[in-house]
This record gives sequence, structure tokens and C-alpha cells, in this order.
Amino acid sequence: MSIVASIQKLIKNLGPGLLFASTAIGTSHLVLSTKAGAQYGWIMVIPILLANILKYPFFEFGVRYTNITNKTLIEGYLNRGKAYLIFYAIINLFSTFTILAALYVVTSGLLINLFQLTNTTVSTVAGGLFILICVLLIVGRYKFLEISLKYVISILFLALLVTTILVIANGKVAEVENFKTPIIFNEVGILFLIGLMGWMPTAVEASSWISLWSIEKFKNSKKKPTLKEALQEFKFGYFTTAILAIFFMIIGWFTLYGTNTELSNSAVVFADQLVQLFTTNIGSWAYILIAIAAFATMFSTCITAHDALSRVSVDILSLLFPKREVIKNKGFAIGVLLLAVVNYMVISTFSANMGLLVALATFVSFVMAPIIGYMNLKNVMSQEIPEMHRPDRNLQILTYLGIIFLTLFSIYYCWMLLF
Repeated sequence: MSIVASIQKLIKNLGPGLLFASTAIGTSHLVLSTKAGAQYGWIMVIPILLANILKYPFFEFGVRYTNITNKTLIEGYLNRGKAYLIFYAIINLFSTFTILAALYVVTSGLLINLFQLTNTTVSTVAGGLFILICVLLIVGRYKFLEISLKYVISILFLALLVTTILVIANGKVAEVENFKTPIIFNEVGILFLIGLMGWMPTAVEASSWISLWSIEKFKNSKKKPTLKEALQEFKFGYFTTAILAIFFMIIGWFTLYGTNTELSNSAVVFADQLVQLFTTNIGSWAYILIAIAAFATMFSTCITAHDALSRVSVDILSLLFPKREVIKNKGFAIGVLLLAVVNYMVISTFSANMGLLVALATFVSFVMAPIIGYMNLKNVMSQEIPEMHRPDRNLQILTYLGIIFLTLFSIYYCWMLLF
């Protein structure tokens, strides 16, 4: 097969991997990768690459299991035992009512910054976004996501590539006289590493999201992709997220590291700092373009996360309560609306403590990541998967290395909290 034909087939099969990329590029990249470079410099490329490499099998198994069995990873958990499913449901509950709210808060801050809505609160803008995204998801469904995100990711990649080249060409910003190299392995540094690696490229429980999107891809395609084609499409999306994470890290490193600039925890203030960071190195003429690109990044993350969490919730409930027909027939629309209402209440009620809520969800997600990784391995090594389609020896070794690394890191983090 020629290179052109291979590229055409890859583009045709774009879907779950692309949605995964869109989800990952949000908070972990736009916010955390930029802060990593700004606060700790080039050394943060190591945890970024480590997280992407060691977590790769956990997400790949979502594609592998679903392509071979035509079942979601969540169905696989039930097949391993009901306790697996209940455990995953509890972990998912933390993300459902915290992380989605946090994504909408950051996106609202970017929107307020973009249109200079100084007299508008974050919760009001978030309410408008909830309404818009609910309509888009219920009416457009999976097909809308797949088509629209092809353009968003392509434009974002090009914009970031150009920005990174310009930033490197301009050279690194000069360090101030009183600048001291920050310590990574103290309480503050470890907390930041937990957040960065816990959400790089995204939380491990999102492996089931790719599985659910794969099922939707099969429904919307005339021909189901082979395992090789499905894995190629996923790898394209996965490695794109890794490259973009490094782009964001380089931008933060070259423009802010050594300047003692403190990035705000406020969504609105951080949004302004982020846009100014980009335009300083390109020119004020690019302000509106960068602001729109940043907003589009977070908006696409909101819509994919909202879609995925709705599908996951419906899938879990339909497996726990198989006789409830309403879950199967109208579950997705109800899930989308219910998540919007609950998360809007979270934003309105706990906006002042949003950081603590996200910290709790991040902690739970990170500590439980190796367990979910092991559960995914159990799925793809089960009798449901023919031996020829199971992970090879190298991928199994990488999986165990990822599980061991994340387990030791989690134990170290818990030890720091206790002692």
C-alpha cells in the first residue's frame, strides 16, 4: 500500500483516537504543561514523557479489547466480576462531579477573557456553555464530535507548532537576579507532579471513554476497521497529545521560567496570562487568534468529556440495572442533561473551593490508576481475546512497569501526606 493510500485510510478511520486527543489537550496540556515549563523548566519533559510512555498500554487496551470483542471495557469489568464494575463506578463518580465542573470553569474564564465580559460571573457563562453543549451533544451526537474535532485539532496543532518555533527563535527569556531554581522533590513539587502525571495525557479511567467511542465509530461506519487500523488511528491521536504537551512545556519554559512570574489559580486571570504569554512572542495582532484557539481547545475538551462521562454513566447503569429499558433508550440524553445540572450546581455552590474538589478527584484518580491499569490488562489477557490478538511480551512488560511506577509513586505521595 502506498504512503498516500495509508494516509487516506488513517484519515478515514480517525475517530476515537482524535476524541481522546481532544480530551487530553485540555487541562493537562493547556494548563499543567505550560505551568510545568514556567515553574520548573526543561526538566519537566522527563515526567511528561514518562507519563505518556508508561500509561500508553492502559489506553491502548481500550481500543484492543473493544475491537476484538465488540464490547466496552466496562462490560469487560463486569465479565471479570461485579466487584470490578462497582469499583470503577465509584472512581468514575469522583470525576463526574468534579473534573467536568473544573473544565467548564476554565473554559468560562477563557470566554470571559476573549469577549472582555467583565460584568459577567463564571457561573453564568458556565450555565450558557452547559446549555449549548447539551444541545450539540443530544442533536449532533458522535458524528458531530468526530467531524468538528478533525478541524479543531488540525488548526490547534498548526497554531502551536508555529508558536513554538517562534518562541524558540526569539530565544529564552532572561532570568531575574533573585531567581532561585525551585525544588521539585518537596511537598509543593510532589503535589504538582501528582497533578501533572496523574492527568498526563489524561486520567487512566478515560480508557473506557475510548472504548465507548470505538463502539460508536463501528455503528457509524460501513466497514469496521481491523485491529491494526484501529490501533494506528489511536496511536496517531495518542502521540499527537504527547507532542503537543511538549510544545506547551517549551512555551512555558522559554517565556516564563526564571522570571518569578506566578501563574494565577483564578480561571479568568490565568486565561488572560495564558493569552498574553502567547501574544508576547508572536505580536499583539495575534491576540484574538490565540484567544479563540485557546477557547476552542478547552471547549472541545468540555464537549468530549461531557459526552464521554454521559456514555460511561449510562453504560455502568445499564449493566447494573439491565431490566431498566429507559436507560438504554433515553439514557444518553438524560445523562447529558443530568450531568449539566449537577455540575452547574457544583460550580455555583463550591466555586470558592473548586481547587480542593479537583485536588480530591486528582488524588483518587492518581492513586487508583495502577488498579484500573491492571483491570484493563485482565480484560485483554482474558479468554475473550484470542491469543494472537493479546498484547505481546514487550507491551505486557511495559504495562507492569507502568503499574509498578504508579504504585510506588502513589505510596510515596501517601507517605508524604501522613508523615
